[in-house]
Amino acid sequence: MNWIQTATPPPSTPHVMTRSIWKTLSQALRQRYLALLCVSMILLGLLGFAGNARAQLSGDLNFTDSNGLPVATAHFIGEESAPVNITDVIRADLSRSGGLVNFSVDGAHLGLESGANLNDWRARGAQALVVGNVINNGGTYSLHLRLFDLRSKKSLGDYSLNVPASGLRNAGHRMADFIYEKLTGTRGAFNTRLSYVNQAAGKYQLLISDSDGQNAVVALNSNQPIISPSWSPDGTRVAYVSFENRKPVVFVHHLPTGQRTMIANYKGNNSAPAWSPDGQYLALALSRDGNTQIYQVSANGGNETRLTQSVGNIIDTEPTYAPDGNAIYFTSDRGGEPQIYKMNVQGESVGAAQRVTFQSNYNTSPRISPDGTKMAFISRVSGGYQTHIMDLRYSDVQSISNTLRDESPSFAANGQVVLYSTLKNGRNVLSASSIDGRMQQELPLPNSQTRFPAWGPFMK
Repeated sequence: MNWIQTATPPPSTPHVMTRSIWKTLSQALRQRYLALLCVSMILLGLLGFAGNARAQLSGDLNFTDSNGLPVATAHFIGEESAPVNITDVIRADLSRSGGLVNFSVDGAHLGLESGANLNDWRARGAQALVVGNVINNGGTYSLHLRLFDLRSKKSLGDYSLNVPASGLRNAGHRMADFIYEKLTGTRGAFNTRLSYVNQAAGKYQLLISDSDGQNAVVALNSNQPIISPSWSPDGTRVAYVSFENRKPVVFVHHLPTGQRTMIANYKGNNSAPAWSPDGQYLALALSRDGNTQIYQVSANGGNETRLTQSVGNIIDTEPTYAPDGNAIYFTSDRGGEPQIYKMNVQGESVGAAQRVTFQSNYNTSPRISPDGTKMAFISRVSGGYQTHIMDLRYSDVQSISNTLRDESPSFAANGQVVLYSTLKNGRNVLSASSIDGRMQQELPLPNSQTRFPAWGPFMK
């Protein structure tokens, strides 16, 4: 898929038109070609969805450095009375945290009144212990958790919930958030949601799921490709690009009601939506005036303002706002090859954009961490495309993935993990990596062909 038409890098498809050929076309032909190519490249890129490869569940962690803090989560007393195994949910969340790892409990069942031997667990190598109870109240469930710091041999607190059977997985995520924050001092992001696109049997689905990819519900079914979902800051809306009208059109989907609004259907390319931090605007890549440029439009559509001022054959695309709302990062080939630039949120009319990436001749898909200190992006390395992290304060860069066909990076709401799509064993999968690169893990999704992940904000 070609970055110049969409909000994704080209993990498997090379550029089909060189810049020299592009320059030989008349302006009219360029516009026509861009509109047509936008469709064709998306279709080519999404061919990777094809096939019915069996779902492959993967829970294996790969730590490239030292392990994180070992947490022993004992089986809760009474958990067999519930249709969802709470400790399994908690352990799976902690395994993707990037800072905590699961310590073997050897089948131990411990409740709040079990009198756990803290010295024994400490001697075995655990540094934190979780015990709990599940009580079946005849349709609802009472959940109780206690967390111990084995280093100090003190309780870090209790956490209790009363939920229906349908709320058990969510309760497990909330309990994992409690554990993570108590042990790390950072808010957990397990009780958040994802959006991603799945394709099967020639059909495309925009899915909304829990942070682990489970409990997925369909927001949109389509016979045509869906790409580039993007969450509003309040978590109630998802913007995306649909090809249902045989061209790229930007829509906003209101999740509570299912209502959707057409935001951009201009001539040519309409792609790469990104929300402003206040939720009032969307930055888009539009070719309405010729070459693809960055525009800002109202979140309800209209009131478009052109932000980049490139001329000729330059392509500016993939915008994303800084969390403080003062700047926009984007991808541009104004230097010959795609690189990431930063401009004032008011656009280049108040100052030229500044180049941000220099470590490779091909860098795309910027995403800024919630605290504004880091940038996730895709960089070409030895012919492959890997997810990287840049510390924006010092310009330090490191790779955080060990795959070679990465695309569409997205930060967790707490900024500690990056989700991205990659090609693994011939199928499109979603992978998560900690921001230090110590942990990479494939999400255990039941669907075998998934792309374009976006991690939602904290739940209100």
